[in-house]
Amino acid sequence: MTGSAVAAPHEAKLRRGRLGDLAALTAIETAVFKTDQLSRRSFRHFLASPTAALIVADDGSERLAGYALVLFPPRSLLARLYSIAVAPHLERRGLGPLLLAAAEDAAKRHGREAMRLEVHEHNTQAIALYEKSGYRFFGRHRDYYGDHGDALRFEKLFDVRR
Repeated sequence: MTGSAVAAPHEAKLRRGRLGDLAALTAIETAVFKTDQLSRRSFRHFLASPTAALIVADDGSERLAGYALVLFPPRSLLARLYSIAVAPHLERRGLGPLLLAAAEDAAKRHGREAMRLEVHEHNTQAIALYEKSGYRFFGRHRDYYGDHGDALRFEKLFDVRR
């Protein structure tokens, strides 16, 4: 095949995050996000929280390939994709959609009927991924991020037939 713009999915195993991942998680965080970064302390908190799922893409190297963090607010049927990131050297290799699908699966396993998220208004790559994955825009938070950018709010309803 010629002219393919998208690389094949990167070989990475998805698994639950663990304390030994803290250094790699903070390295991804500082490489991907210029503002509003999760701290090592926050990652440690979420790793131990029963109301969160931290899914990592492990490619067997000392560096992680990416992560997705999903929160499960108590007494709610909604999950929140709190953060998702792919290591910059592995972008556009199919890891974003893979992590997003794993986050959605975690939300469904926790009995959630929908997932919501916020994304920086200028993060066109992430917005395209969410829209392609069935998320619909439903609102905006003005001046949400540290750089004064707005957050666009998206939601995806799950088909949860009981």
